[in-house]
Amino acid sequence: MTPRQILRSVFGHDQFRGSQERIVEHLLRGGHALVVMPTGMGKSLCYQIPALVLAERARSRATAEPPITIVLSPLIALMKDQVDALRSRGVAATFVNSSLSRGERENRYAELAAGRYDLLYVAPERFRKPDFLAVLRQRRVVLLAVDEAHCVSEWGHDFRPDYSRIAEFRERIGRPPTVALTATATPDVRRDIIEQLGLSADRVEEFHEGIDRPNLRLEVVEVFHQDDKLRHILDVCEADGGPGIVYFTLIKTLEEFSERLRQQGIEHLVYHGELERARRRQIQQRFMESADALVLATNAFGMGIDKEDIRFVVHAELPGSMEAYYQEIGRAGRDGKPARCLLLYDQNDLTTQMEFIRWRNPDPEYYRRVFDYLLHEADAVNACGPEWLRQRLHGRQGADHRLETALAMLERFGAIEWSREPFAIRVTGPLPEALVDAERSEEKRQRDLAKLAALVEYVRWPGDRKEFIHRYFGLHDGRKSGPPDMVGGAERGR
Repeated sequence: MTPRQILRSVFGHDQFRGSQERIVEHLLRGGHALVVMPTGMGKSLCYQIPALVLAERARSRATAEPPITIVLSPLIALMKDQVDALRSRGVAATFVNSSLSRGERENRYAELAAGRYDLLYVAPERFRKPDFLAVLRQRRVVLLAVDEAHCVSEWGHDFRPDYSRIAEFRERIGRPPTVALTATATPDVRRDIIEQLGLSADRVEEFHEGIDRPNLRLEVVEVFHQDDKLRHILDVCEADGGPGIVYFTLIKTLEEFSERLRQQGIEHLVYHGELERARRRQIQQRFMESADALVLATNAFGMGIDKEDIRFVVHAELPGSMEAYYQEIGRAGRDGKPARCLLLYDQNDLTTQMEFIRWRNPDPEYYRRVFDYLLHEADAVNACGPEWLRQRLHGRQGADHRLETALAMLERFGAIEWSREPFAIRVTGPLPEALVDAERSEEKRQRDLAKLAALVEYVRWPGDRKEFIHRYFGLHDGRKSGPPDMVGGAERGR
């Protein structure tokens, strides 16, 4: 079958969008690609259709080694959503991740080895597992897709250390054609993605769809107190109607506004990371099925939300970066109809984001102290839990989330294995040198500050806000003079 036939018969579309068809044909010719495409514009089809074409070709030739496309994805929920959607269309796809029991995982490995699946979704961490690598040796990897590719780059807004080992993983699976896909990447991040994939720029074709969504109306309003924010949220709900998202940074603030909306008789959903997983899934499903649902959410809400008719996205608190902001507003108006994106700017919100930067960037000495406790007081840590460790590290200080960052990074670098429920931590490797490199640590902190500064510049920018975003992501098209070197603040210093 041809790509167009698969587009129609499997996915129900008559035409490709934008550069989708060129990307598909490029990959089918064995080329490598970097795809930067706005949220909701169909990045997944760019690798799903080549995967099915290559599988069909192999079946028609009855090749000895069954082909498979591997998709690297950072989030369990995202994997499940993608696989569920593909299987509902009759596509032989599956995932392997930590949500599976040992028995389920072994059964899936047996099915993979037998050639049952055409697409496999995994996190990069899976490549550390010898049993997984043994299964892959029985398949021929014909395409590697790296989803959420900004995670490859330590300069991106969601760096994951195992993504930086993809060049090594590519070698192990025979250096197949590779496509990296993301909705947001500055020039520095795009260069770093290509480098981390183990490729040279002249061997990778870049496909950049641009970031302009003509149907999105971008607005920024400066506010000075919570009553002011509430008034604007109520105005948007009344004026714009339809499904909408109001984003908050802090769960505490979200809950305060939830109560105030209830007092006003405004029905809404509440979604944040501290809810039970089953409850989060239930809320997400209600939102997806509703014609007019309003959800108050933290940034935990969004991945896997493929709802076309979201009429507004309000940021009730300042997000941490242009990347996060653009990704979140990208969930509005995917049907091409007008949608409103309102950012409510309160200067006091900067204090919260500055604290977040401090929490996201523990200094080398902090990492040494955490690792020392895990290494020499493991019994006490596991018996008493994270609060005991937090008290030893922070004394009686209030909110301080550096410990969560430190444990997450130690886990991502393979230095510890960490079970949340029941709580248990085991040291599995040495303290990573990258985490105790003072120069690297300070450079990362300065880049986070530069990203926040660029967002404040965006708030203050008197001109075309879309042009500002366009230039931030390095897409100079000569329309208007862009922000003075402000964007460069997030780009310089490498």
